[in-house]
Amino acid sequence: MKPRPQYALAVLSLLALGADWPQFDGPRRDNVSTETGLLKRWPDGGPPMVWKCQGLGHGFATVSIAEGRIFTSGNLDGATVVTALDLDGKRLWQAKNGPAYTGSYPAARSTPTVVGSRLFHLGKGQVACIEAASGQVVWTVDLVEKFAARMPTWGWAESLLVEGGRVYCSTGSERVAMVALDHQTGRTVWTCEGRGEKPGYTSPILVDYQGLRQIITLTSASVLGIAADDGRLLWHYDHPAPYDVNVTTPVYRDGQVAVFGTWGRGATLLKLNVDGRNCTVSKVWHTEELDNEHGGVVLWDGYLYGHADGNHRQRHWACIEWATGKTVYTAQGLGAKRSGAVTCAEGMIYALGDEGTLGLVRATPKGFEIVSQFELPKGGEGPWWAHPVVCGGRLYVRHGEWLYAYDVAQRRQLSDHDARQGEKVGVVADGVEVGLRVDHLAVMGLDLQRPRQRPHRPAGLARQAQVAGEVVVQQGLGGLGLEGPLDSLDG
Repeated sequence: MKPRPQYALAVLSLLALGADWPQFDGPRRDNVSTETGLLKRWPDGGPPMVWKCQGLGHGFATVSIAEGRIFTSGNLDGATVVTALDLDGKRLWQAKNGPAYTGSYPAARSTPTVVGSRLFHLGKGQVACIEAASGQVVWTVDLVEKFAARMPTWGWAESLLVEGGRVYCSTGSERVAMVALDHQTGRTVWTCEGRGEKPGYTSPILVDYQGLRQIITLTSASVLGIAADDGRLLWHYDHPAPYDVNVTTPVYRDGQVAVFGTWGRGATLLKLNVDGRNCTVSKVWHTEELDNEHGGVVLWDGYLYGHADGNHRQRHWACIEWATGKTVYTAQGLGAKRSGAVTCAEGMIYALGDEGTLGLVRATPKGFEIVSQFELPKGGEGPWWAHPVVCGGRLYVRHGEWLYAYDVAQRRQLSDHDARQGEKVGVVADGVEVGLRVDHLAVMGLDLQRPRQRPHRPAGLARQAQVAGEVVVQQGLGGLGLEGPLDSLDG
């Protein structure tokens, strides 16, 4: 059977699944990457830096990555500015989203959310929809002007949730807790009646449990469950925080959601009790441990990992058991004197201390096992608060106006059998030639030596060859009739 080009396109679409990190804390907002083939130990001095980029404006925002572009935000020349880079760190465009926040700890906080060809960003009370390819602003909505939104003490920090054609935004006005905007036009779809509480700093999550879709977020004093379809307030759970500092994104698993509060407020696990279109919550457990401030908490293999505020007295790293809330361990390390930010990939915690020490920590309840660590470059302003991101075989770390990209992918050698297949290999279908760079396949998490069956990716033989000084990769897809020499490789 003659191979058809649409097969190749379908295959490439499948390969792209899981490749991106399109919003704050990743595709599922659980801050856990699906990447595989990553280094389990770093060289002395840390993994190699691929590139660094300056001129992003001062920000605590981290990065989102989609369709070969990297997005973040910063304060630049008195404005909140969204920046797009390519995967080589080259600036593509910058777009303004209203004035900059210039209060205490001045910096942009919101990470852009990318959906399709557009991205959505919250500046100083202004929501902007921007074309991802060009940086052209499509529409804006001023939450203060339209909904009497109130700014939290330390500025707006929510990274917008976009799902089902709607952009969900916390307003924290006297009457409106949250609004849903049409993602194409910015028009109001619904408003959720509030309880008079100011907004928190939380980026919400969407939970689909027992047929009920609900948004879970934190205000300055409560945890809220809001019906995603019509904006009904389903439930609230009192969760007051000193100085209104409810920040950490909730963690969801199997009908239960964990929420966190700083200044000794600790961690609480709530059970969702769904009854048709309604829902209530009940407390499963509460502990004063893991009172995370803003560095995030990850759930891995039944345990929660993150940095604890220690009631602003004895800050430390902590691990607690998801099922019981039992403290498994606490530990010091990585120069995390005031806070620590985390992400997780392939059973490893990437733990960033606020003074610029980054550690690779095994995600195990046996203890805080630092496998590798290194000091990040000096030069950026302020603490290292932006969450690290692992995507495409790279580790991204934001500090002030700088972004650093490190290579954390394992490199495998060609076997003699693979080497004999030819110097140039690729996918060809009806004259359509497809060449893939190794960093692009690393994004897909493909094993470059031995193929593995993955439920969401076609199995095949990945080969690499050195051509014109650049490493390229071919994904052999003989099972789909897609094979043959590649005369020119797209580098």
